Parts: sequence; C-alpha cells; structure tokens
Amino acid sequence: MAALELTQQGDTATLQEHQRALLLLLREFDRVCKKLEISYCLFAGTLLGAVRHGGIIPWDDDLDVIMLREDYERFLRQAPQELDCGMFLQREFSEHWPMFFSKLRLEGTTCLEKYKPRDPLIHQGVYMDIFPCDNAYGSALLRKLQFLASKVVIAKGLDREGYVTDSKKKKCFMAVCRILPNRPFLRFVKGPKKMGEQLHSFLGGASKYSRSVYPAAAFGETRTVGFDGLEVLAPQDPDRLLRILYGDYMRIPPPEERKCKQHAILVDLTRSYEHYAHYRDDMTFDVHTRSIR
Repeated sequence: MAALELTQQGDTATLQEHQRALLLLLREFDRVCKKLEISYCLFAGTLLGAVRHGGIIPWDDDLDVIMLREDYERFLRQAPQELDCGMFLQREFSEHWPMFFSKLRLEGTTCLEKYKPRDPLIHQGVYMDIFPCDNAYGSALLRKLQFLASKVVIAKGLDREGYVTDSKKKKCFMAVCRILPNRPFLRFVKGPKKMGEQLHSFLGGASKYSRSVYPAAAFGETRTVGFDGLEVLAPQDPDRLLRILYGDYMRIPPPEERKCKQHAILVDLTRSYEHYAHYRDDMTFDVHTRSIR
C-alpha cells in the first residue's frame, strides 16, 4: 500500500487526507474482486465523480460501489480470506452492524458520522459502501411494493443503528417499523431469482423510486475507467445510469449546497475509533446528511 500512504497533519484529517484513505480501500476492494473474478461497478456519486471529475467529487467524503446480488453475496463469503489484514469487512445484518448493505473499513482509523450508535461495538473506521443490486419484478405494481418493502428494511436498520433525523415523518415511520419482522420484507425486496429486464437499488443510496430502477442492460457490461490514479470498473454506458440517478449530472452544485453531502464529523487516520468512544455523547447535529451531487 506504499503508493497511497496515509498522512495526517494535526489532530484530525483534512478532507483531502480522508479521500486518500478512501482510495486505499477502493484499490484493495478492486484487487480482491479481480482476484476472485467478481464483477462490480462504481455507483452513485462515485460513478459521477469518475465521469465528471476523473475521481472523487472534490467535496465528497465517501465511496460507493454496487454488485449484482449473486456477486455481492459471493464477495461477502470469499473476500474476508483475501483482504489485507488492515481491512475489515462489515457485513450486512451482522452482530454489530444492523444495516442492509456492507462496508469495507480501514482498521486503526476513525470516521465518526452524524448519528450516535446504539451499539458501542459498531466498527467506525474510515469506510467505503458496498451495495447490492437486486432483480425487479416485471409488474409495475410489484416493483412499487418492492420499493415500499425496502423502506421498512431501511427504517429498521437505521433505527437500530442510531440514525439522527430532523424529520417527524421519518421518526414516526421508524417507530412503526420497529415492531415489524425484517425477513419477509427483505425476501420480497430481493425479488425473483431470475433476472428480468429491470434491476433496482432500493437498498442503495437513492431515496426516490424513479432513481432506483434501471434497465438490466445498464449493468450488463463493465469497462475500466481511471479514478484518481486507479483503474477500476464502471458500467459500459455510465451516461445511461447517471441520467436516471441525477438528470443533468454535469451540473456543478454551488458551494452552499454541498455541506449536507458530507457524512463525517471527525476523521482520524492515526487513532482508532475506540479513542473517541464518548466524543458524541453531548453533540447535536444542525446540518443533517442529504444527497447533493
């Protein structure tokens, strides 16, 4: 990992130092996927960054990749034996991670976000997100029901994680979902076993139905793209996917719209998150995380 050494000036990392750590994760993820012959794609803001900026969006502080469900589950099974010892795979629905997607974390680091974990043993190192991409039903009605079912799965995960929101509607919905079982909703979200003409990322980053359903052909082929000096995988036709996700994706948002995109409130590349166990006890969050690209 010498080519992308971590450096940190002062007590906490700058955004640029944080982004260099993210590239370490992406490079290791890509290496393992290629070794195991598992396909993936850059996704969401990371794909947008590759196309619009040639790498991480300058004001972004996370990385997203997406995998077809079969590849995703094989990665979760096989990657732990292949990953560098400085990496931690935080698997979906594991003992100390209640969420519906997975993360690759950097050991010995800290990335505190805008929530207070209910479980003090949740790993909170610097991370990249790994999302599953599932089969959508052919019926428009069933796809809508998949989307609604995903909201239950998401709400239950966020509630157990300790998600902080200023929305009364979200708070009420999470409270209702708390009593619902997770398994049948998740099974329905995953959709039919056989891939049809459409796929979805309801368990991914977009909150709107219209931005979460894609032609299966959009993920049919991948190509190598440059990403801040790395060579990683993206859809063969990224324009098709980015237009669904963002519309006019080449528009640069003004500076005043960018703050709510940042997830982290503290990043330390030299000390583990255990060092900050009580850092957020008395904190309040006046700017909540929302999607802005």
